[in-house]
Amino acid sequence: MKPLNRIVIAGGGTAGWITAAMLSFMTKGTSTAVELVESDEIGTIGVGESTIPPFVVLLRSLGIDEQDFIKSTNASFKLAIRFEDWFKKNQHYYHPFGTLGGLIDNHEFYQCWLRAKAAGHPSELQDFAAATVMADQMKFLLPFKAPRTMIASASYALHVDAKRVAQYLRRYAEERGVTRTEGRINRVRTHPDGSIAGLDLSNGKVVDGDFFIDCTGFRALLIGQTLGVGYVSWADELLCDRAVAVQTENTDDDADVHPYTLSQAQDCGWRWRIPLQHRAGNGYVYSSRFLSDDEAVATLMRQVKGRPLIEPNIIPFKTGMRAKMWEKNCVALGLAAGFIEPLESTAIHLVYRAVDYLFRFFPDADCDPSLQAEFNRRVAAEYEEVRDFIVLHYCTTQRDDTPFWRAAQRTPIPASLRARMELFKATGILRQGLEELFGAASWQSVYEGMGVRPARYQPFVDKLPMSVITETLDRSAPLLKAQVAGLPHHAQFLRDHCRAERDF
Repeated sequence: MKPLNRIVIAGGGTAGWITAAMLSFMTKGTSTAVELVESDEIGTIGVGESTIPPFVVLLRSLGIDEQDFIKSTNASFKLAIRFEDWFKKNQHYYHPFGTLGGLIDNHEFYQCWLRAKAAGHPSELQDFAAATVMADQMKFLLPFKAPRTMIASASYALHVDAKRVAQYLRRYAEERGVTRTEGRINRVRTHPDGSIAGLDLSNGKVVDGDFFIDCTGFRALLIGQTLGVGYVSWADELLCDRAVAVQTENTDDDADVHPYTLSQAQDCGWRWRIPLQHRAGNGYVYSSRFLSDDEAVATLMRQVKGRPLIEPNIIPFKTGMRAKMWEKNCVALGLAAGFIEPLESTAIHLVYRAVDYLFRFFPDADCDPSLQAEFNRRVAAEYEEVRDFIVLHYCTTQRDDTPFWRAAQRTPIPASLRARMELFKATGILRQGLEELFGAASWQSVYEGMGVRPARYQPFVDKLPMSVITETLDRSAPLLKAQVAGLPHHAQFLRDHCRAERDF
């Protein structure tokens, strides 16, 4: 076995430095050297500011102090995503992090709730999601600080400044032996067998390696332009192909720092608001078939709150993924690997999930094709799961008030999602794999929020007396609301425990 002596990461940004940080941790004590090549001349997209709970798990696994990270990245906490005007205008729902309710006499909560609803019980599903109730009341506490309460069933993620995250992880990686080389990639050299030999930089430097990771963004210099790996388009399933992003200053109103990401449907797509401690990330994801760039900018700027800190930035994108993420001695990550609109905040997650798979199938210098095939299968499944979850929001809407929404209802539904929906609609059962990202509470919350409720509940729930179910529901919802009412406001919690310094 010939070991990998040198791994080269082409490109920095969030994707590159997350990869470098993880590699520095995993290769500690080995002979493998890690080098990252990036150029200060090349800007980053820098809009991936919303994360999901596995990101917090990643920080802990790297030994990063969470409080220090939050202060350094101007972060705030995220309990959920609030969807406004998606199902119908003037209606909203939450996709919360954590669980929904708890077992009722060893029976699944959701099935018990379905039975109660069939009998006319007035409760709503989100009444039993601690993260939803906390988000709606603008309250926050670290869930593990409230053991033996319903609050402990919540989970959380972070809203972060993407550029600060890259800077933080750069320091982390360099302290652990990663070498950073400045320079723009001028040429990618290959071996006679087509695998990558090295990078020639515009400043004359030459960087050779055994294995390469392409984090060059949409340009995909290695995986696409050099190795010629094709791109699988999902433009038919997901119509949006552009975004405009802008940062705004928060006002003195604590309501600006809400503990959730806002996703509000618009006439030709949707807009986001991601609150950090001192500013907010705002954007409008839209379809160029139905809206011009100028109209998108004007629409977004009419709705943002606070003083703009930068000029609006237009970001064209192609929804889809590489036909293969791993080809020869190169793995693509981040935008080089694919792009799915950020409706469920999955961009950063897909990076470190792929790196995690790379560790599991870590090659020697020969890059066994069987390792590549299994890696490609698993990472493709991750992308397809995210695609299906995003499509679910569009294909179940009842909005038909604009040409965009009428077109969204007519887009093809992937066969994998159709199978999931048919099973759920008929039985309330979720079709899930062991390592899927979105758990039962996620699917159930979005289905319910988008008006999709199963035709029946599972028959075994009938063994429970209805009084046991209704008494549990009638007791749990008010108790959760009362427990949350006593928590600190999210903005106050940040000020008390992890205040970030203003940098503008």
